[in-house]
Amino acid sequence: MRALRAHSLALAVVALAACSGQEAPPVVPAAPAPAAASIVGTHEPFAEHAVYFVMTDRFVNGDPSNDHRDQGGALRTFDLSTPGAPPGESDNVGYLGGDYRGLLDHADYIREMGFGAVWITPIVDNPDEQFTGGDPVAWKGFFTDRGKSGFHGYWGVNFFVEDEHLPSAGLHFREFTDGMRAKGLKTVLDIVANHGSPSFSMPKDQPKYGEIYDRDGKLVADHQNLEPEQLDPAHNPLHAFFFAKKDLAQLSNVDDTNPVVRDYFVDAYGHWIDEGADAFRIDTIRHVGLPFWKEFSDRIRAKRPGFFLFGEAFDHDATKIAPFTLAENGAISVLDFPLKAELVKVFGREDADYGEIAKALFLKDGPYRNVYELMTFYDNHDMARLDASDDGFIDAHNFLFTARGIPVVYYGSESGFMRGTSEHAGNRNYFGVEGIAAAKASPIRAALMEVAEVRRSSIALQRGVQVPIEMAGERAAFWRVYQHGDRHEIALVLLNKGDAQTRFAITGMQPGEWSSAFDGHLRRVDAGGEANVVVGAHSVEVLLLDAVVTAPGLVARLR
Repeated sequence: MRALRAHSLALAVVALAACSGQEAPPVVPAAPAPAAASIVGTHEPFAEHAVYFVMTDRFVNGDPSNDHRDQGGALRTFDLSTPGAPPGESDNVGYLGGDYRGLLDHADYIREMGFGAVWITPIVDNPDEQFTGGDPVAWKGFFTDRGKSGFHGYWGVNFFVEDEHLPSAGLHFREFTDGMRAKGLKTVLDIVANHGSPSFSMPKDQPKYGEIYDRDGKLVADHQNLEPEQLDPAHNPLHAFFFAKKDLAQLSNVDDTNPVVRDYFVDAYGHWIDEGADAFRIDTIRHVGLPFWKEFSDRIRAKRPGFFLFGEAFDHDATKIAPFTLAENGAISVLDFPLKAELVKVFGREDADYGEIAKALFLKDGPYRNVYELMTFYDNHDMARLDASDDGFIDAHNFLFTARGIPVVYYGSESGFMRGTSEHAGNRNYFGVEGIAAAKASPIRAALMEVAEVRRSSIALQRGVQVPIEMAGERAAFWRVYQHGDRHEIALVLLNKGDAQTRFAITGMQPGEWSSAFDGHLRRVDAGGEANVVVGAHSVEVLLLDAVVTAPGLVARLR
């Protein structure tokens, strides 16, 4: 594995040994050691897995027979170029063919990068025409939906039914999740509970828009193309699913206080658990009240104990997103937006100091229930992709896969695909077999495969406590420690995002046979030893020791 790395690393260990020349005293049998104290960041099983995030329609078209290229007639939904693109650039707001077959056929490509789970965008039925309301889609437009299709999956109409663009003969969601699991990949399903499809402002009411259907195909809610303030939830049963006030763009604003609505979404998403979903990512979680999420999580976990949930609360203020993680609100993890903001500064073109990251880690006295269960990332489909050099992406992955939290990587980032582009400017472009072929030759992917494999094989990097040593300039160093029952591992992580190699001098190393997580090379550290480690430019080293923590300095820090 180390042969892939384009840097050099050297390590020298100074062992301090005492030699008195006197006869050794007789050996006295040691008393049985007390059980080691438990030192754990999280017991969450899902923390084992790094997550690859895919917009299903944009990954690979594995089955052209489900493209429905003529759907919508004059308001077709396939291949709709976003107007206003500069020469040489492109964006698309129509379906482009990605499906279950395309994902399953390339599951090995994802798994061999070191990922254990794939997060896919919503699979539920969406409208069959372009939306004709709202403001027209434009290059780099924000909340502009006229002329757009539901290719992304977030415009749900029937939350019990798959959108027809995804399955193939003999390959529906159940077979898809079974197939992914056979490839060593869990399926994280993106779910929505705060809105349905765009529901008003159309010149003429369109089929499915503003409508919600139940398991049996019965219409249970209809906005009827009315402005939210014109709805009459108290007297019209078809309006009772909605609040009579606006929220996001022209999307329906679902009434999360209505018990019927709660039952609907618990039943719908419980159905997809039965069909093989392993975890849920919750879209726009902060647009729904905390009582809803407490009830939802309790009922989902009553059905499937320990089911992992994480939500999107798009806010860089930790105090505003942390409440979702608290037990009284459902113990739902969240995407770590505050850390994401700092990662963009540090690994993007700004090339900021590593110290910017330290303040967002909240390793001590933070507002979250458990920072080790946060989903860590630097970009996704709702914001500009990371604008970084290849080295910047490599550095970002080296950090994500060794620091606290559960790493998430957006499709294509393994090659810097569409770097720096925002929504309606290329962020969600089609990847395809051509993108996969190009990524296989990318140095970003080669380095990602190495560090992701290290995380996949290290319990300390997955679930261990993080203890800082240094985080400044172009350097970062920290411990990761896991100790529970008969499993124990200490990891020393050394990161260098500079253009030249750098030497770390680590004192207080615990005696023992330390091994490199990358090449397995053993390095003996005796009592009182100091490790001098040279880490190459834009590189990482992880040294591992399979032992209970005894080094006084580290013991003190852990306390």
